[in-house]
Amino acid sequence: RTPRGLIRVAWRCSCGKPGVVVTTPRLPDGTPFPTTYYLTCPLAVAGCSTLEARGVMAEMTARLGEDAELAARYAAAHEAYLADRRALGEVPEIDRVSAGGMPTRVKCLHVLVAHALAAGPGVNPLGDEAIELLREFPFGRCLEAT
Repeated sequence: RTPRGLIRVAWRCSCGKPGVVVTTPRLPDGTPFPTTYYLTCPLAVAGCSTLEARGVMAEMTARLGEDAELAARYAAAHEAYLADRRALGEVPEIDRVSAGGMPTRVKCLHVLVAHALAAGPGVNPLGDEAIELLREFPFGRCLEAT
């Protein structure tokens, strides 16, 4: 897909290609767009799709209901995501909407991985976990930042 509302590259894979881009919270046509961090690395995108098909999202969502500390860290990731987006521009229609299911469930690993790669380790705990799972794939070395 051609990037819409592209602001900048937030993270590059070890081969130097854009892996995560930052998008404007309101697209050029006026549509609110809550996905601030967009995963563009084709290998990571495919890997996230594979993890989703394996049921990783459901497992993570279940753990959010069982682990209060994890849930609190994930809620903090949600707030960090919102703060990053607000810094790019106010969009009242999506003010409390982050992405990927945050803060209470896991709906899209692509978003969580993109957030974790752009923000760095420790910001999004489930994004960090998904990255570790992706490192087990043959392309895992690609996830080392440049």
